Amino acid sequence: MHDLSAFIDAAERTVARCALGAPGAYRRHAGDSGETAPNAYGCADAANILYTIGRFPRGQAERAGWIAALGALQEPDTGLFHEATHHPIHTTAHCVAALELFDARPPHALRALAPHATAEGVGRFLDGLAWRDDPWRASHQGAGLYAALVLAGEVPLAWEDAYFDWLWREADPATGFWRQGAVAPVAHSGVATLFPHLAGSFHYLFNHEYARRQLRHPESMIDSCLELRAARGFPLAVRAGFAEIDWVYCVNRARRQSPHRAAECLAALTDFAADYVAFLQGPAAAADAGMADLHQLFGVLCAVAELQQALPGMIRTPRPLRLVLDRRPFI
Repeated sequence: MHDLSAFIDAAERTVARCALGAPGAYRRHAGDSGETAPNAYGCADAANILYTIGRFPRGQAERAGWIAALGALQEPDTGLFHEATHHPIHTTAHCVAALELFDARPPHALRALAPHATAEGVGRFLDGLAWRDDPWRASHQGAGLYAALVLAGEVPLAWEDAYFDWLWREADPATGFWRQGAVAPVAHSGVATLFPHLAGSFHYLFNHEYARRQLRHPESMIDSCLELRAARGFPLAVRAGFAEIDWVYCVNRARRQSPHRAAECLAALTDFAADYVAFLQGPAAAADAGMADLHQLFGVLCAVAELQQALPGMIRTPRPLRLVLDRRPFI
């Protein structure tokens, strides 16, 4: 068993260091970042992290403060949330998803997304994304549109059907990823790799999981994930971020829908967990600036939470970790 109690306690202290005083008001970076105003990812990910580690706000007055702090970041005219490092649809989905943890919705309608809130509109939107050349970042929009509109209560079930029907038709039979005909190696992190397609597909996968939808090619997704891990086709467990949850989630959730290569999936997850824990407890993580960034730290905690769930008895924490994706979509 790997004990990550000290790491979890350190994560809680990092959240505290980002607090700006009022309930729900957080900067994104700990340390001497110079940030003085609430940041969309600081506020949203403080909530996400506290939910994950079992320290979520409980009092009604405090929760109301968090809801107000997040809601104040929304642009009234468009309904969008903004932050310099991500596309507005990603930021909007991320903040709307954080509000859902409080059983709340954004104070303003998502007016800028209204053109995509029809069956025809969502098809045109998905059709126009950069599936071949930039699948990872494009998925922030393709998955974020679903999460934002669904969690805000602005689309009917028929719209969801149109969204998932499009993804069903476009699932690639060879890899299990999206989109058919566009899955080919992409230059990223110094290698030509399919990993950006895995990372992009992760975002559509968690929407499927939330909506209890069937994957079309889970066996192919399993094959692709195992091949990428065996070939070390992308650097994992070397920095704070989201790539690890992308791989772990795709393996673990695809194997829930198919018994294909079940023993190999378990072995790969176990091997990866040992590598990841070694990184988290080692000097590289201690020196990683991403560990002081609430957004990157949240990505790390998501990976640990999914590994703890996938490998019972292997990872010890002060309280069982709760993956936010088991409640609602989007990270």
